[in-house]
Amino acid sequence: MGKITGFMEFQRQEEDHLDPAQRVKNYKEFTLTLSDAQAKLQGARCMDCGIPFCNTGCPVNNQIPDWNDLVYNGNYREALENLHSTNNFPEFTGRICPAPCEAACTLGINNDPVGIKSIEHFIIDKGWEHGWVVPQVPKHKTGKKVAVVGSGPAGMAAAQQLARAGHDVTVFEKNDRIGGLLRYGIPDFKMEKSHIDRRVEQMKAEGVTFRTGVFVGKDFTPNVYNWAKETVSPDQLKKDFDAVVIAGGAELPRDLPVPGRDLKGVHYAMEFLPLQNKVVAGDKVKDQLLATNKHVIVIGGGDTGSDCVGTSNRHGAASVTQFELLPQPPEQENKPLVWPYWPTKLRTSSSHEEGCERDWAVATKRFEGKNGKVEKLIGARVEWKDGKMQEVPGSEFEMKADLVLLAMGFVSPVQTVLDAFGVDKDARGNAKATTDGEGCYKTSVPNVFAAGDMRRGQSLVVWAIREGRQCARAVDEYLMGESLLPR
Repeated sequence: MGKITGFMEFQRQEEDHLDPAQRVKNYKEFTLTLSDAQAKLQGARCMDCGIPFCNTGCPVNNQIPDWNDLVYNGNYREALENLHSTNNFPEFTGRICPAPCEAACTLGINNDPVGIKSIEHFIIDKGWEHGWVVPQVPKHKTGKKVAVVGSGPAGMAAAQQLARAGHDVTVFEKNDRIGGLLRYGIPDFKMEKSHIDRRVEQMKAEGVTFRTGVFVGKDFTPNVYNWAKETVSPDQLKKDFDAVVIAGGAELPRDLPVPGRDLKGVHYAMEFLPLQNKVVAGDKVKDQLLATNKHVIVIGGGDTGSDCVGTSNRHGAASVTQFELLPQPPEQENKPLVWPYWPTKLRTSSSHEEGCERDWAVATKRFEGKNGKVEKLIGARVEWKDGKMQEVPGSEFEMKADLVLLAMGFVSPVQTVLDAFGVDKDARGNAKATTDGEGCYKTSVPNVFAAGDMRRGQSLVVWAIREGRQCARAVDEYLMGESLLPR
């Protein structure tokens, strides 16, 4: 423990951000990494408490007090090694993870929690800056071949771990670039895609083969999620490889079945966000969906909705309004009641700070327009009693709408992929597989494993990395009878 009284002497230091008026002019990241001095003070705030709840609050079980202490003492390279021992891609989580570890921080019971996420961000950026992130090439090859379907964080984590165990790994991605929803979905201003690219180069040096533009399954239909140019059947993969890991994302969005849903101008969020990613990457996109000079309404109050807000502001929208069906949460959580679990409280994102009207307890009744084009949203106030929603009498209203973006979450993985593999599914339409005991991460189909959103449904990047790592160990044990890979 670097400084016994640090948590009493120093206040939480938030990462600096560029001014909203400046950052909305481009799609570059605007969060500034801590300086060495700032990181030292944040590391000093760690209490080194007897039971570090932050470790269990973190899905990958990062050894947070350890690398807080190492940063405080200036041992940055050792801190990086410790961080990498549990997390393959801290540059992803240090930017876009909501930090459940901070919600579990013991200091957070009666004070501001330690800035864990900002320290993680600092450590990995320091590692790349000094060239400490290098390929870990296996000393021996096993001769076993593994196919990984999907190149999001779960697929990338599984592939990297399996390659380091000596297996020949091939990653199949239906889109034209690696990264899954990290690449096409997360806006560049939250995470620039160069972070993915340099990890891909590291993984190639470790022996991973990447095949892009390949759809694994049947009934291939090109759409906004899928720019594949060829199809490979699951049967062919099972024939060519000793094991298959299906690790795609949860890409089946929740719809809003109200009158007027079919009007032009009403779109899923993921019909909007990936196209901007492609434009930032330098691609020419025909008929890109733009918010420029439009009155935009975003339905859904989560992270995807926030991403739509930030992107609309950068397009130059005339106005942006975000609706949430649930009541407005409290500005401050009841810590004695919820700690160390993730609290429900009002969260204002950087995109909201850039300009957005927010409203809660609003239901959309219908869309109206002319000549097949949406012009307004008809909504109403709702109230919740005993867990049930009912419309407030006389509360109906209308609002001008040129573009409506549905950001209400994702129901499940794409069912045609799971059906093509023939795996059993759970009640929510995910691939059915356990996470512990004998046969963990195995599906009902021999040699086929599932991890990430494919197995657990829509979740966080940090859960995807955890499941990818654990699934890799399960595959290694299955192929070799034992495994030295960490869980």
